[in-house]
Amino acid sequence: MTHRVTEEIGGRTLAFETGKVAKQADGAAVVQYGDTIVLVTAVVGDELPNVDFLPLSVDYREKTYAAGKIPGSVFKREGRPTTKEILTMRIIDRPIRPLIPQGFRNEVQVMAIVLAVDKENDPDMLAMNGACAAMAISGIPFDGPVAAVRIGLLDDALVVNPTRSQMEDCRMDLVVAGTKEYVNMVSGGANEVDETTIVDAIALAHEEIKKIVALQETLVQKAGKPKMPLEPVPVNDTLQGLVKARAYEELKSRCRIKDKRQQEKALRELRDALVEEFAPDETSSYTPEEVKTALQKVEKETIREMILSGTRPDGRGLTDIREMECEVAVLPRVHGSALFTRGETQVLVVATLGTKIDEQRIGIDDLAEFGEYTKRFMVHYNFPPFSVGEVRRIGSTSRREVGHGALAESALLPVVPSEDVFPYTIRLVSDVFESNSSSSMATVCGGTLAMMDAGVPINHPVAGIGMGLIKEGGELRVLSDIMGKEDHYGDMDFKVVGTQNGITGMQMDVKIPGVTREILEVALEQAREGRLQILRTMLSTIKRPRESVSAYAPKLARLVINPEKIGMIIGPGGKTIRRIQEETDTKIEIEDDGTVMISGSDLDAVKKAYGIIEGMTEEVVVGKTYTGKVTSVKDFGAFVEILPGQEGLVHVSELSDSYVRKISDVVRMGDEITVKCIGVDDQGKIRLSRKAAIKDAGSR
Repeated sequence: MTHRVTEEIGGRTLAFETGKVAKQADGAAVVQYGDTIVLVTAVVGDELPNVDFLPLSVDYREKTYAAGKIPGSVFKREGRPTTKEILTMRIIDRPIRPLIPQGFRNEVQVMAIVLAVDKENDPDMLAMNGACAAMAISGIPFDGPVAAVRIGLLDDALVVNPTRSQMEDCRMDLVVAGTKEYVNMVSGGANEVDETTIVDAIALAHEEIKKIVALQETLVQKAGKPKMPLEPVPVNDTLQGLVKARAYEELKSRCRIKDKRQQEKALRELRDALVEEFAPDETSSYTPEEVKTALQKVEKETIREMILSGTRPDGRGLTDIREMECEVAVLPRVHGSALFTRGETQVLVVATLGTKIDEQRIGIDDLAEFGEYTKRFMVHYNFPPFSVGEVRRIGSTSRREVGHGALAESALLPVVPSEDVFPYTIRLVSDVFESNSSSSMATVCGGTLAMMDAGVPINHPVAGIGMGLIKEGGELRVLSDIMGKEDHYGDMDFKVVGTQNGITGMQMDVKIPGVTREILEVALEQAREGRLQILRTMLSTIKRPRESVSAYAPKLARLVINPEKIGMIIGPGGKTIRRIQEETDTKIEIEDDGTVMISGSDLDAVKKAYGIIEGMTEEVVVGKTYTGKVTSVKDFGAFVEILPGQEGLVHVSELSDSYVRKISDVVRMGDEITVKCIGVDDQGKIRLSRKAAIKDAGSR
């Protein structure tokens, strides 16, 4: 039986339907908003033995047929996931993962397929809500429903689920997910938006989320399946009590070791000693794994108790920032570089400047942008295993690396100068050398410094900070600049990025059911204060962008010409443009709109090419004086080339104040003379006067 429920969200109808397609999945929902349709399924597999994590996988794919297109690849079928698809997989995963009960070890696979797009309603929101609905109606244990909406800021007004057309003018793109009671995920970017507006946006999103949750609850009442029985996670309270009594003080002491590697070594030694003490052989009452699990739980309790008491494991107060070091120009020959260190997190960010041809071209198969487009600003983030002292197989770029790079990119983009101001393509590469949490925020800080070192005239410097939370009953502590243990054993990871004027990006995930408006307000204000402190340290290293780009960066010049003159620049068979490039040792790129980009290694050569093209395309101005070369002498006057490829007639009557018996008495072929433009007729014929130019010079 087919069941369908609808609700008005953001001025359009949101519909969930189940029971018609994909009936062998444990849960399936078809979501429609406008003419955009997404199918999402949830399937549970067998329990995996010997795993201590939730084996949840999420896949989101955009079918090109959804936009009435055939894939552009050689194989004519969809290939590996695009960046947009990977990022959507991550935002689907993040709100549903914490709502699957702890201890559930069955494989769960969520799959979303875009079936149709109307080019106004982005399918990512439908995929998120469809995943939540599919999980809710399935038999998979799930503490939902949960829902998501997008909030934009258009002309200082908050807009629910803005269309693609509206998003082009929005100053904010915020995705918020939550349950009926709480917000449990925030992700997005903004153009220096203040904290109060951000909180208001999240509050508005939560009101809409409640409507969608109620809609899903109606769907569950109509089509929901009984939930699978969930065996409670066995807890050996006796062993945990023994371990705590034996190791609590020693554990506190070892958790206070500031050096991450030394702390890990000390904790391993304590773990091995406890295993030897409580599970020395097969006849023991406890197994080594039970002892390790008990110690981990005691460690979590210990760290949380320390923080609730007001002192963090490394001795910092709740709002203290770890010690920072900033360096720029750390590498020779590169265009810009920075080494940013905060505590035991360190990144090297290198800025490379390129030309128009270096822009990233996004293929027509990417439905997210509904067409082909280019990007002139890119951030690529790499997280090698040595950064955390591990050995791991090196494969393709991970989803985490894609996500962290995208967060840094969206947060830095608002301060990147426009192409008119700075016509370079900019690529930032962040290599994490050491990590103890917040490496993506270090990437933002290092990226700002690297661009300033490269001479990129950014609008304002940007900094990022990772915020945490410990919540026990009525007590809560918000932490600034969290470390790995505080992230692992804490309740929130809230990354906030911005300038001194406002927020440019954020990403929040929680391990508890969610957070309230009051917690968000405290966290954002504390993040603002920490961000300003970080910015002060950064600016003590380099106060402003360098006045010029590196000597090793390409030199660029940009001008806009009349598109009708593009053919003149190119010449027959490209002869003219090749000649200019060879004469000046530059590269010239011309867009259909008349934008001309000139690049080369030598600034004087670029200026020379610029002058040639400017002269060839300059419009003749009536009343302006020019110095030109006589190209032809006739009985009635002389023709003078005043601009490259543009010549006009100096009639015999305009050659001199006195009577001219013979043209050659005044000018000859090849002479350079000064003339004034006295008119241009409807056919573009130019009339010049030597007499007027002489008169003007005499009057001066």
